[in-house]
Amino acid sequence: MQEAHSVVSAKNPFPPLFFSSKPHYFLSLSRPRSLHFLVLSTKTITPPLKPHKELQSVSPSPLSPPSTHSDFEEKMLYLDSMGLDFLSLINHYPPITTTSLSDIKSTVDFLVSMDFTALELRRMLSMCPEILTAQPSAILPIFTFLLREARVNGSDIKRVINRRPRLLVCGVESRLRPTLYFLQSIGIAEVNKHTSLLSCSVEQKLIPRIEYFKKIGFSRRETVSMFRRFPQLFNYSIKDNYEPKLNYFVVEMGRDLKELKEFPQYFSFSLENRIKPRHQCCVENGVCFPLPALLKTRDAQFRDRLEVCCNSSIPLKNSPLWFTNCNNDSIELES
Repeated sequence: MQEAHSVVSAKNPFPPLFFSSKPHYFLSLSRPRSLHFLVLSTKTITPPLKPHKELQSVSPSPLSPPSTHSDFEEKMLYLDSMGLDFLSLINHYPPITTTSLSDIKSTVDFLVSMDFTALELRRMLSMCPEILTAQPSAILPIFTFLLREARVNGSDIKRVINRRPRLLVCGVESRLRPTLYFLQSIGIAEVNKHTSLLSCSVEQKLIPRIEYFKKIGFSRRETVSMFRRFPQLFNYSIKDNYEPKLNYFVVEMGRDLKELKEFPQYFSFSLENRIKPRHQCCVENGVCFPLPALLKTRDAQFRDRLEVCCNSSIPLKNSPLWFTNCNNDSIELES
């Protein structure tokens, strides 16, 4: 059968249908602007003729033209047509070099059939080159799992994958389902709102973070409550996030760990750009805000609130505003 992409005319530069290497997939090219890279024409590679038995021992002539259409070069051209840096991809994930071009095209065709645009594919594959070596037969069960077991709405499935492309290379049995069960077991019912966590290892990532908070003084019940209240807490690094922010919280801010139990979102704010500047500003003005008022408000709102507190008299101890306008010494005496 003549290749579909070879039927091109001056008035219609794109064919009505593009057939993938797998005959059971076919995609409409009603949006050629987003899918134009899929019709990259390739030259037919003619295999070299097998030499006669009498000539097999004779070395080839040094003037023989070398083959210029290797599978490697074809993959480079194909991925380059998608806007991907082939050398960067294989540097991050070398197995791409041993994956056949037909398999790569089959995977790309499948993702396009799921309505991912060229821009979305370029971003996804740059973030997770491993997707290029995944077979459609392995990717399809992941979509099924997200829709049926993780309860992701069909209208949200693209957003979920775009946010966390690595989901497409996670095994359902070995990673996605065990993580789903673990998150549900600690009381995170709406996992469909935190699907990026499904790609995380329970043993290597989730449990160690729970153990860290138990180690610094929280009970298991308190720790689980924090993660249930703010599941994004699982995403942060112990070394680069938890430790420096906790050290500043206890040593420099002099606050009680009980505040973190009520406001675990503290770990989501930048230490250098939000936590330190605002705390130092409060210290200079003799004011102490609760963590949500200190960190969640916008800069203008924070300055306005700080100015109001500095220009107002200190409220009585039985006033609900007491803890929003008092110095550190007062808090220590009250505790």
